[in-house]
Amino acid sequence: MNTPEFPGLAERLATVRGSVEDAVRAAGRPPGEVTTIVVTKFHPVSVIEALADLGVRDIGENRHQEAQVKAAALVDRDLRWHFIGQLQGKKARQVRAYADVIHAVDRDSLVAALASDDSQVECFIQVNLTDDPARGGVAPAGLLRLVETVLVTPGLRLRGLMAVAPLDQAARRAFAHVRELGESVRTVAPEATSLSMGMSADYIDAIAEGATHLRIGSAITGIRPVER
Repeated sequence: MNTPEFPGLAERLATVRGSVEDAVRAAGRPPGEVTTIVVTKFHPVSVIEALADLGVRDIGENRHQEAQVKAAALVDRDLRWHFIGQLQGKKARQVRAYADVIHAVDRDSLVAALASDDSQVECFIQVNLTDDPARGGVAPAGLLRLVETVLVTPGLRLRGLMAVAPLDQAARRAFAHVRELGESVRTVAPEATSLSMGMSADYIDAIAEGATHLRIGSAITGIRPVER
């Protein structure tokens, strides 16, 4: 489909889709096992509309105010909204009102803020693979305890783990660590089989280590607009 307002968008999307299929095949995994979430941070609603016309259903945003406006504008589209950024507890109720999936659950207080007896939202627990707490995520040593907290909290369905590869180590090694952590999580949460990992620069490595959800921005959407 031609998208004259956004030159190259359809071609970049097709390239990534082809690369994902090739990587899944090379890893010996079933086709269709990997979900590509297109990250549209700072891009206008019209880009998401163009992506939807190209068959994209999963959209990722990491700033609440921006995501809330976009979700409201596109409420009639058949989209799944993934909130992938660090989330403040005071914004948790507002985010779960439009998000289908929350990717960065990382502490008890946020779990409590997301609890609900009225509706359910899917979530991933973010693991911090660095020694820097500012990166977000629970330390691996505290992972299973947080998993158990999520499992007994009403309104949350645990899908699995989310992680960002550190800049100072090989991405595949980091993703292998997340895969191993996911295996330990499944000893207490057998249905938490998903791994949200892999972005524009490293999604091939992520697929090789079992990623089920990729968070890809610039490789599809192109150069990100200046922050507003």
